[in-house]
Amino acid sequence: MPAIKQVDVIHVALPTRREHKWTGLTEPIGGYILVRMHSDDGVVGWGEAPALKDWGGDYGRYFGESPGTTKFVVENYLTPSVIGCEVGNIADLHQRMDAIVKGYPYAKAAMDIAAYDLAGRTVGVPVWQLLGGKVRDRIPVTHSIGLLDIDLAVEECKKVADEGIKTIKIKVGVDPDRDVEIVSRVRRAVGDAMDICVDANCGYATPRDAVRIIRKMEPFRLKYAEQPVEGIDRLAEVTRVLETPVMADESAWYARDVLEIFEKKAADIVSIYTTKPGGLYGAMEVAAAARAAKFLCNVNGSVETGVGNLANIHLAAAAIPATLSCVVPVSTPAESQSGNVGGIYYIDDLIAEPFVLEDGCVVVPDGPGFGIDVDEAKIEKYLDTSLQ
Repeated sequence: MPAIKQVDVIHVALPTRREHKWTGLTEPIGGYILVRMHSDDGVVGWGEAPALKDWGGDYGRYFGESPGTTKFVVENYLTPSVIGCEVGNIADLHQRMDAIVKGYPYAKAAMDIAAYDLAGRTVGVPVWQLLGGKVRDRIPVTHSIGLLDIDLAVEECKKVADEGIKTIKIKVGVDPDRDVEIVSRVRRAVGDAMDICVDANCGYATPRDAVRIIRKMEPFRLKYAEQPVEGIDRLAEVTRVLETPVMADESAWYARDVLEIFEKKAADIVSIYTTKPGGLYGAMEVAAAARAAKFLCNVNGSVETGVGNLANIHLAAAAIPATLSCVVPVSTPAESQSGNVGGIYYIDDLIAEPFVLEDGCVVVPDGPGFGIDVDEAKIEKYLDTSLQ
């Protein structure tokens, strides 16, 4: 097999369709770090880190990563450590990265994702096959509603329902009265067939507050309540008394977190990311732990561009317990957009072809690597040189 020869680090910023915020977010989405990984036989793989400085797990235990810190870590530590690594030897890649610097899972995820894409393109198979095969051909999409004005949110939800999306996630956690009102109004607007979830991003101050507020939402039939409070022990207090299933997100980064959540009966559902455990390699470990614990799962993310979102889709195809609708974008370049809003967060994208959406589900690509090429002209167009 060929070896990794070169790694390029690129900072991009995509323009958003509309503001997308959640509790605790202090910078707009859209500015991400891309990794272009070359092998010595000329094949290229792409990865992405949607680095967020205010996103770091319970009590900041895994810290946050800005585009600047991610770029520095990839260029100065990770790249020198992986040069010469055999293409497709993902275990060795991670051993090399972990030996050179502790932590920084998002920087490592960008490298991991690029390495999988490179391996798949080298041997001519899709990444889902490298992950053990796919158990589903289509990934149902959950459309996320940020901390929008309620009237705007309701109108968007009605349009999303008309487009065939079957699950909506509403960001809550700032104003309890608003939280209850928006859930009630969205339910009236979209009818009973739509699944509705809420995500507080640790926004409720205490477990008692979370229980009191979510119980007011329960008449509107919640599919689940995502991370209402910070901390596994406090999450367990909420899970113990609510009828609505509780999802762990900020509390669940690595497989060991899943084991602790299981031991403490802290949640009913675990959200799996490509990025929180340092890439697809760790994400499959999280999925294995969740499967052993009999957790329901989805694949979630940080509103990646098409580069990182392709990794989400392949993970969702291969991870057996990811049976719930996934909070993933419907990545679509500007020239292929037609006015739809379901799963659309950016007015353009960095991939050469749009995702295929059928009946509210993304069709899993079957081509080599992640199955859709990167549009390097778009990357040049959306370069962010602020870190130069």
